[in-house]
Amino acid sequence: MQDEVNEKVVAISIKATKLTAALLQAAMKKLLAQAKKQLDKQAVPKGKQTLKQLMKQNAGVSNIEITDDNIKAFESTAKKYGVDFALKKDTTETPPRYLVFFKGRDADVLTAAFKEFSAKKLTQDKKPSIRKALAAFRETAKQLNAERVKVKNQTRGGIEL
Repeated sequence: MQDEVNEKVVAISIKATKLTAALLQAAMKKLLAQAKKQLDKQAVPKGKQTLKQLMKQNAGVSNIEITDDNIKAFESTAKKYGVDFALKKDTTETPPRYLVFFKGRDADVLTAAFKEFSAKKLTQDKKPSIRKALAAFRETAKQLNAERVKVKNQTRGGIEL
């Protein structure tokens, strides 16, 4: 009888050990998932972000106005300088305004970024448009082509073909 009890105790302990390993594995997975979730929450977004995300960073926020045409070009310059910013469209006016919000401590960096951006825009405006030049050359070619006399009868060595 003692042997039967001992066998049952050993069998129960083996089952409990297997169960514990499975539970331990599940608990570790949940713990790692929870740690990853907290780490993702703590990660600070960089570059373009929402206004809410920018406000959560507890830095003073300033803003400037930008035109619709310059948004994409500004984004590339801001990315180059590593400026955290948020774009907000103000639809209260008829032509909508776009406001760029940025951290107060990024003001100097943003000033440098805007200097480069405006210099780039000015040089682009001074350069002649390739498409306009191409269109002008097409018109000139059409005029030259129209003035050319088309000869239907060709001669070779005095023999008319």
